[in-house]
Amino acid sequence: MPKLRDVTLIMTMETKDIGKGLPGLRGTDHIGFTVPDLDEAIRFFVDVIGCEPFYELGPFQSEADWMQTHLNVDPATVMKRLKFLRCRHGSNFEIFEYAAPGQDSTPPRNSDVGGHHLAFYVDDMDNAVAYLRSRGVRMLGQPTVRTQGPSAGQSWVYFLSPWGMQLELVSFPGGKAYERDTERRLWHPAEPAM
Repeated sequence: MPKLRDVTLIMTMETKDIGKGLPGLRGTDHIGFTVPDLDEAIRFFVDVIGCEPFYELGPFQSEADWMQTHLNVDPATVMKRLKFLRCRHGSNFEIFEYAAPGQDSTPPRNSDVGGHHLAFYVDDMDNAVAYLRSRGVRMLGQPTVRTQGPSAGQSWVYFLSPWGMQLELVSFPGGKAYERDTERRLWHPAEPAM
């Protein structure tokens, strides 16, 4: 049950945000991404990362131009399967496996348009890195520790999924430096739910 101060803060935030952005916005429901082999991705995210599997859909192929109109893909695209996973106290993942004419099977780099990565918050960076290495996961260098600027107190390191998707570990158990200058906070998966 939220405390009176928490309820007041929520009401103040809601009042302050009226007319700004998407009406009724609560937050991110899921992150969707496409993988070359859904079974491999499910094994990795469940067995290595620790996500929880939920339901699966597919296959789906449309007639006419439904796929192009609704998903901005080639009309002949087949969504072979998709699976929903929950990642602890973070977002849900909607993971797709498609077959499509002219499909590019190379994951984008961060510097490419559409480049992206998923970041996982961990309580103990050294322990998490050692665990991933023990599972044969390719780490991209050693953890970077921020000692200056608004991110001071944070450590991070990138790693790759078996199919080359960019992922990141991040940790800042003592908070980040920007928190000294504002009452506002970025969302954090270790925060208690209101």
